[in-house]
Amino acid sequence: MAKSLIIVESPAKAKTISKFLGKNFKVAASMGHVRDLPKSQLGIDLEDGFEPKYITIRGKGSIIDNLKREASKVEKIYLATDPDREGEAISWHLAQLLGIPQDLPCRVEFHEITKNAVTNSIKSPRTINKNLVNAQQARRVLDRLVGYMISPILWKKIKRGLSAGRVQSVAVRLICDRENEIRNFVPEEYWTIDAELMEEISKSTFLAKLFSKKGEKISINNKEQAEKIVNDLKEEKFTVLEVKKGERKRNPSLPFTTSTMQQEASRKLGFTAKKTMMIAQQLYEGLDIKDEGTVGLVTYIRTDSTRISEQAQLEAKKYIAENFGKDFINDSPIQQKQKKNIQDAHEAIRPTSVYRTPEKIKDSLSEDQYKLYKLIWERFLASQMAPAIYDYVSVDIKAGEYIFKATGSHMKFKGFMVVYIEGADEEQEKEETMLPDLIEGQELALKDLKAEQHFTQPPPRFTEAMLVKTLEEKGIGRPSTYAPIIDTITKRGYVEKEKGRFKPTELGEIVTELLKEYFSDIVDIGFTAEMEEQLDKIETGDEDWRKIVESFYKPFEKKLRIAEKEIGKIQLKEDEETEEICEYCGRKMVVKRGRYGKFLACSGFPECKNTKPIVEDTGVNCPLCGGKILVRKTKKGKKFYGCENYPECNFVSWYPPAGIPCPKCGNLMVLKSVKGHHKAVCTNKECNHEEIFPDKEGGKNV
Repeated sequence: MAKSLIIVESPAKAKTISKFLGKNFKVAASMGHVRDLPKSQLGIDLEDGFEPKYITIRGKGSIIDNLKREASKVEKIYLATDPDREGEAISWHLAQLLGIPQDLPCRVEFHEITKNAVTNSIKSPRTINKNLVNAQQARRVLDRLVGYMISPILWKKIKRGLSAGRVQSVAVRLICDRENEIRNFVPEEYWTIDAELMEEISKSTFLAKLFSKKGEKISINNKEQAEKIVNDLKEEKFTVLEVKKGERKRNPSLPFTTSTMQQEASRKLGFTAKKTMMIAQQLYEGLDIKDEGTVGLVTYIRTDSTRISEQAQLEAKKYIAENFGKDFINDSPIQQKQKKNIQDAHEAIRPTSVYRTPEKIKDSLSEDQYKLYKLIWERFLASQMAPAIYDYVSVDIKAGEYIFKATGSHMKFKGFMVVYIEGADEEQEKEETMLPDLIEGQELALKDLKAEQHFTQPPPRFTEAMLVKTLEEKGIGRPSTYAPIIDTITKRGYVEKEKGRFKPTELGEIVTELLKEYFSDIVDIGFTAEMEEQLDKIETGDEDWRKIVESFYKPFEKKLRIAEKEIGKIQLKEDEETEEICEYCGRKMVVKRGRYGKFLACSGFPECKNTKPIVEDTGVNCPLCGGKILVRKTKKGKKFYGCENYPECNFVSWYPPAGIPCPKCGNLMVLKSVKGHHKAVCTNKECNHEEIFPDKEGGKNV
């Protein structure tokens, strides 16, 4: 019979840990939280220091009974829930239910699920950290107060089913504010002038950009100005004024935090934050690896630290030396500047062993698990590698009163870039090119002058990666909350995605404006970030959680009374009527909005419940039957392209039609997005012709 019971959250984690321990240990799972505030009422005693009224979560009774039975059979109980506030709170609730004394060392924590980490942690259990528990409890109480006290007002004044959240409302505001910036943006005209110049000896040509006039940076605002400058320059000699040469280093990115992992998985893999966290959890809890058994593949996945253990650094150096050479080792890896609010208890997210390469374990992973593990592995390894080194040259060229600038670079040592290069949210400038050898005083031949008109662009809407980055930079929420925030605001219908970017719905804007007017603190970015700092102080024992909640609740209660009294009934716009007729009752169909976007519904609802998807024609004919190719959506809202004659015709594609036939075989071509550009690819597998496609709106999100 086992002498000790170890309780973790999930069966997967239990399975992995049990493989590392002998017959003296029984490992059981709590299946997450076992107690919480009741759903049917506020569950907080406002008269007694905001004391939470916890109840057993529905469906968890049998799990608790089983844990109590197992606990009665053993000499020791270890609580091995995740090493963060949420995990500490679960352990505290379990200790309460199982009658474990507060001063008993029963809490074990490990930051990776490997044999060494688990066995070492069991040797040194500690007492439950009440400060961590209080920080989680304060967050839970604050969120409940906001959610359960504002939401009924929204139900009454706007429509049933709405909710406000202490952090989610700020996220919606960010998206609404960005939309207002875009609406109010007034484009400004500007011009650039490039000179195509030739070095006479080598006959090499290169471009130089007009930079200044009489020592002042030049600004060209209209066509007349541009034409005058071009005419002036045609009469001038172009002479090399100054040549600067040097070496430039590019450092690798730091290893992943939760936030940067979500951002990069969004950019490079197209994963939502929710999907990234789900897969990362699987990698952390452990998977069955061929010839090795069940093992945790990555360290703890909820962290905002980029710290790496000395042991992991040494292992990485050894691997780099063996596989790339000693020149690729970075003897002093770049360190993150310590920001306030960083929780440094955990390491960055890294593989538990760098020798467990993605290719080595690929056959034991699903496709998505492999993709994310590869991203984590490459990012970590690159972070421990030497910088890339470029030779660069910068040239100033004089033409009368004007100065042109040209820059060029050449990589002389790839360093970390042999393994990994970080993605970018927006299209980056093209890599600089090599310039011919130039000397000061040398005259250059003018081949052409190009004046181009441009207009300033509004700020872009947020992608998921950009939103996560902004939430983190502004101190809104914590690593574990980004994915649920995004999931909630989408499900509630406050925002929707258009071409992969967030756009507020009418409902989202109405609710945000109401909250800004009556509950300004709730949607104030600075206030919300300050509240996160207060929660951090509770965690360190520097603040009392009840005082923090009280300081929030007193002014909040006054605002509730005012809002209840002053807010009138808000009428949402009527459903948009269409010309499409319901085939069942003959009434007109209207556009409605659901969880996965807009759809058509009969205006005779509830008598007629006919609904259908909104059909979007791509303007391209089906290659199989000649019918129209339509934009469709799966039940989960993922876009695909199918024939209007389905199911008689089974043509389907995840990629949008390019609208041009293949020049080789005449078959349909589709658009794919690859590393910052778009290409048209032939659907005929025997042909596989592809070419760069100029339309920047191409790719999966078209």
